[in-house]
Amino acid sequence: MVTTPRKEKKENKRFAFLHWHKIVLCLMVYDVVAMALSYFFALWIRFDCHMTYIPQAYLQSWLYFTPIYVVISLVVFWKLQLYQSIWRFASYTELEKVILSSAITAVLHTAGITVLFQRMPISYYLIGAGMQFMLVLFIRFAYRFVNLERQSRFKNRRRTKQGRVMLIGAGSAGQMVLRDLHNNAEYDNRVYCIIDDNPNKRGRYIDGVPVVGGRDEILLNVSKYKIQKIFLAIPSATPAQRKEILEICKETNCELKNLPGLSELAEGKVSVSSLKDVNVEDLLGREPVSVNTEEIFSFIAGKTVLITGGGGSIGSELCRQVAQNKPKKLIVFDIYENNAHAIGLELRDRFPELELEVSIGSVRDSRRINQVFEKFKPDIVYHAAAHKHVPLMEDNPCESIKNNAIGTYKTAYAAAMNGCKRFVLISTDKAVNPTNIMGASKRLCEMIIQSFDRKIRDGRVEDLVPIYAHAEGEDQNALKTNLENGKVKTKFVAVRFGNVLGSNGSVIPRFKEQIAKGGPVTVTHPDIIRYFMTIPEAASLVLQAGAYADGGEIFVLDMGSPVKIDTLARNLIRLSGLQPDVDIPIVYSGLRVGEKLYEEKLMSEEGLRTTRNKQIHIGSPIPFDTDAFMEQMPRLMHAAYDGREDIISDLVAEIVPTYHPETVKDADHQAKAYQ
Repeated sequence: MVTTPRKEKKENKRFAFLHWHKIVLCLMVYDVVAMALSYFFALWIRFDCHMTYIPQAYLQSWLYFTPIYVVISLVVFWKLQLYQSIWRFASYTELEKVILSSAITAVLHTAGITVLFQRMPISYYLIGAGMQFMLVLFIRFAYRFVNLERQSRFKNRRRTKQGRVMLIGAGSAGQMVLRDLHNNAEYDNRVYCIIDDNPNKRGRYIDGVPVVGGRDEILLNVSKYKIQKIFLAIPSATPAQRKEILEICKETNCELKNLPGLSELAEGKVSVSSLKDVNVEDLLGREPVSVNTEEIFSFIAGKTVLITGGGGSIGSELCRQVAQNKPKKLIVFDIYENNAHAIGLELRDRFPELELEVSIGSVRDSRRINQVFEKFKPDIVYHAAAHKHVPLMEDNPCESIKNNAIGTYKTAYAAAMNGCKRFVLISTDKAVNPTNIMGASKRLCEMIIQSFDRKIRDGRVEDLVPIYAHAEGEDQNALKTNLENGKVKTKFVAVRFGNVLGSNGSVIPRFKEQIAKGGPVTVTHPDIIRYFMTIPEAASLVLQAGAYADGGEIFVLDMGSPVKIDTLARNLIRLSGLQPDVDIPIVYSGLRVGEKLYEEKLMSEEGLRTTRNKQIHIGSPIPFDTDAFMEQMPRLMHAAYDGREDIISDLVAEIVPTYHPETVKDADHQAKAYQ
């Protein structure tokens, strides 16, 4: 058989004498010498370091047994992988192997030379075994010690250039971060002091770093040690405790890093790389949202779920969380193809087993929305499609009505027509006593789903009629068939919450853009406040509320304490390592038309009922004439589609009694009214 050059090359490569093979041979030669000399020197020491004092019988026994012993010991060392380890990274595991191999070979030497030749002096066995252990251990750990010493000298030379760090937390997580910093030459930081509230740790040292005091001494020690960075490593701290500490830290103008939670500590993954930048969410001090995952799973699993506005901030997060609960099928519906395409790609990557459909269309298009419902027959609908920017909608009131109110009506109608079991509207706290057209349009959405639910409950589904801005389609006949057969059993509910942190176009991304440009940061009013929640929290509570729905409810999510937008802006500036009004100016631009100093979560007429989840409440619906409301909707729709901006606000005020459109001229008056 002729061997090709390529095969010869592969065979040569397979049997190549690598660098580590050379190291193994050198180690073996060293071990042979160490084994032989260890027991020879044991005899020499036993007999007062004089060769002539050593009995000839002992010397011959050592000489004849040594070759046998060396071969046996090399086999033991090989089996215990003393020649396969990378000694540059030697650790306790390698130390255990050296101890075990030395013990085994010592026993074998004692038994072998005694049985085969003669009994030797006890000191021969002890000194020989001990000397062999020290020599074998020394050569294997010598490189590691030399390497660490070299790194230590290198780090000492760089200390003048390193960032000066204060570590908050002297617990397990803090110690892991500290040791990672000390042992890794890649990090350009050095810990100069540690803060911990435990009085038993104060005045003591961890790896040579002093524990200087509790949180009340942060500012003092930042100045004393000229600290540039603060690392918070207390994963067990509650949000309120974390907020209190960070409130002190952000006064220092130091760069802040935060260890997120207990999961890293539980998994033993705590390191400097685990530290993240402190976000504004950490300064809110809110307790984390908790939901019953089993209830959500049983509600969604095996169902076909449609999410309108599925490419938006809330819609996309709803898609992610729904996908985790194993639906039969998930339909993402959005008019903006880029967002829809992006969330579609993400879901296919993360959930390859998910049956996913991405559909493009508008909730204002009756034919399109009906086609989607007729084709996929969703069991659950989360209606998140909406225009939400208050100033923009004030300038385009007809579009607000068309997309939010009329779009919700058409989607709700299509859901009822096609046998949907649950319809969940994503509403907003701006729907409470609205002073702007966007909030009023969302209140109209709530009234629409309440009207639909009331008609179905009262057995008057024939009052539900489709509305068209142009010529009527054939879809009305399909609904009448369902009505006649009594198939409309959709339960309609709304979920109301405030602002979400980081959503598209929200205040925080806007502030970050302004800070990145060097300012100024624009705040409408120094006293304006808002409720905030993270996007994942809001989405999870929406899913939980949907599982609780019985029909007609307006669920209100507990948003915690309100936050001053001015405080939020100042915190973001400080988290960027800058000083508000010094590095970045803050400008108050004045309240915009329709904007309130504060948002209410409920109307004053509405009471609250609790649910099994303390963060989800149910507002008692305000009664209104559903018959009159349903008759007014077509007139409102035609005015919106005709672009009648001159009358649209008056029409909405006529339908929504709580809507009070006004131009905000006296913000101080509103502030006093709130207080």
